[in-house]
Amino acid sequence: MTRLPFFRGPRAFRAWPAFIAATAVAVLLGGCATTSPTPAGVAPDAVTASATPTAKPAYPLTIENCGATVTVTKAPSRIVSIKSSATELLLALGLGDKIVGTAFLDGPLPQALSSIGTNLKVVSDFLPSQEAVLALNPDFIFGGWESNFATDGVGTRDTLAAVGIGSYVSPSACKGADQPNPLTFDTVFGEITQAGAVFGAPEAAARLVATQRKELTTLSPATTKTSALWYSSGVDSPYVGAGIGAPQMIMDAAGLTNVFASVKDTWTSVGWESVVAADPSVIVLVDATWNTAESKIKTLETNPATKNLSAVKNKRYITLPFASTEAGIRNVEAAATTIDQLADLNSLSK
Repeated sequence: MTRLPFFRGPRAFRAWPAFIAATAVAVLLGGCATTSPTPAGVAPDAVTASATPTAKPAYPLTIENCGATVTVTKAPSRIVSIKSSATELLLALGLGDKIVGTAFLDGPLPQALSSIGTNLKVVSDFLPSQEAVLALNPDFIFGGWESNFATDGVGTRDTLAAVGIGSYVSPSACKGADQPNPLTFDTVFGEITQAGAVFGAPEAAARLVATQRKELTTLSPATTKTSALWYSSGVDSPYVGAGIGAPQMIMDAAGLTNVFASVKDTWTSVGWESVVAADPSVIVLVDATWNTAESKIKTLETNPATKNLSAVKNKRYITLPFASTEAGIRNVEAAATTIDQLADLNSLSK
C-alpha cells in the first residue's frame, strides 16, 4: 500500500496559461520535463522529486487529509468538485472528463481553462445539498473547504464513505493541527502533487509543479517597502488577509508588507479604525461574483472612515480574482500580476 506524505514548506508565474492548456491535453502526458532551478528555501531533492514526471498512478493509496484517513483504491472516475480552486486543479491536470458536477465557483474560469471547462455541469452557485450531489452518482468529492462536508452541505465525510463516496479536502484549507502555519508555495506544490496521486494524474501534476517552481524563481518582487491591506469582503467589519494564509504568501512574493501580518490566521475580521490607523499605501481587492472589487471600491470611497485613506484618495488598488487568492494553481500568477499592477501604480505616481 502506498502512503503519500503531504509536504509543507516559499514564495510566488507569469506565463502559466499556455502550460495549463497544454497539460489538460492528454497527449502531453507522454512528454518529458526538465528540472528547474531550486527556489530559495526549497530543498533540492524536493524539486527533483516534483519535476521528474516518472510516477505512475499507484493504488491503493492512503493519505492523511485534514484529520481523516483516506484510502483510494482506484482513480476516481465521477468527481464532484466544490470551489473554484478544486475545479481548476482538476481541469489543469487534464481530468475535466471525470468531473460530473461542480459548485461554488467564485468567478469565471481563467482563459487557459475556459475551453476545456465549457461543458461543466454547475450544480449550485454556492454549496450544493447532499441530495443534489448524490443525484450525480459520484464516486469522489473534492472540496475546497472543510466546511463543504457538513450535514447541511454535501454530507459529512463519514456519511459519504458509508455509501462508497470518497472525499478530499484541499490540505491548505485544513483547520486545527493540520492547518499550514504558514502557508507557503511548497505547501501549494505539495497539494498539487498529492491531488495528482489521488486522482490518477501524477505525471501531469509533476509537470505543473515543475513549471510553477521555475516561474516562481523569475518573479521580481518590489524592493521598496509598500504597506498593503488585503480586502476580501465585508462592509461593517472588513474581512482581511492575515499573516499565515494565501494572502500573506502572495504579498510576500510580490514584495508587499501586509498591515495585518501579525495576526496569526489566514483571514480575519477587523475594525475600520484599525485600517485607518494602518493607512496602507495600496489596497488589494479580491474580486468574486458574489462580492465584486467594484463594490469594495464603492464602500471604501463612500465610507467616511476610509475615504481619506491615502490608497483610496490616490486610487491605488490592485485587483485579483477570488479563485487566485485561495491556495491553488493560480497563486504564482496572482503574485506576478500583483507585481505588475504595483509597478503600474508606482509609474503613475511619478
